[in-house]
Amino acid sequence: MNNSNKEIIIIGAGLTGLTLGYYLSKTNCKFKIIEAQNRIGGRIYTKETPNNAPIELGATWFAKQHTNVLSLLKELNLTLFEQVLGTTAVYEPISTSPPQIVQLPKNQEPSYRLTGGTEQLIQKLAQHINKDDLIIDQEVTTILHEDDRVIVKTTNQNYIGNVVISTLPPHLLTNTITFDPKLENNFYQTAKNTHTWMGESIKIGFTFKTPFWREHNLSGTIFSNVGPIPEMYDHSNQQDNLYALKGFFNGVYHKTTKEERCELALLQLEKYYGKQVRDFLTYEEMVWKSEKYTSTEYDDLVLPHQNNGDHAFQKSYYNHKLWIAGTETSISYFGYMEGAVRSAQRIFELLTT
Repeated sequence: MNNSNKEIIIIGAGLTGLTLGYYLSKTNCKFKIIEAQNRIGGRIYTKETPNNAPIELGATWFAKQHTNVLSLLKELNLTLFEQVLGTTAVYEPISTSPPQIVQLPKNQEPSYRLTGGTEQLIQKLAQHINKDDLIIDQEVTTILHEDDRVIVKTTNQNYIGNVVISTLPPHLLTNTITFDPKLENNFYQTAKNTHTWMGESIKIGFTFKTPFWREHNLSGTIFSNVGPIPEMYDHSNQQDNLYALKGFFNGVYHKTTKEERCELALLQLEKYYGKQVRDFLTYEEMVWKSEKYTSTEYDDLVLPHQNNGDHAFQKSYYNHKLWIAGTETSISYFGYMEGAVRSAQRIFELLTT
């Protein structure tokens, strides 16, 4: 369908919403992006502090098979650099044995990071969108289908369009936004049991003055079955003059305090590197389960990637006036930045052909 003369409302200014807005900005389509948070980027969040390495607290890595997102990065003149793994890793298999240094497999497929942080992609996309069409700090409460239009109600304003695209995680969408009239029961049941990418993740990072983990018989790559950090990696910047370690924290600790998580992390790192870890410059973290505009509690057990790419998200609703997008809805690479970009590209083609 050709919507070049219609008003399009995009809910969510994460990677999918901004990528869709970027493509639409090249056409005559009128559109607005409405974001509930007071920042853009969604589950891409690069924490920057002066004179310290930027810490990726959300989506981080790209791989060679992520062809669509790599093409987008090239189009936007953004550059990548290879994630440093080294040849060895700290491995802690059981709590009753000391950690050991193990050899990493040779010829591993490399992962890549974005120069300056993944936030650079978000900012670059936003530069192509009219500031008046990117509305932040407005939470959508209701989507109302009325005659030949759709009304999107926020906490303090109404927006009228001909087409609405939700880029929210489906589980979040159905738990926070009211539809009038209601959508079909199958959609609600599928969405409520759809896994939210990053929803249970806790990302942490420490910045340091020196990369002491590169010393002889050490490594910045960590794998532990003991935890609470199961994985950690060298997270220094591309110029290699600002140093950091960044990793995942066991999600069961989401109710503990930031100070408690920091101390637990330091106790684990002390086993590998000694007391020097306590000379850290900054500690950063993101508990995604606590982000109300990302994740809400499931009613039942939901497995990783459950219902991602489901047929219910490929359909349109309200007589082609409502579409569901986002990485969880992509039929391939769901749960990755590649899935978010592919979802945006799919919706763009549907809207403009």
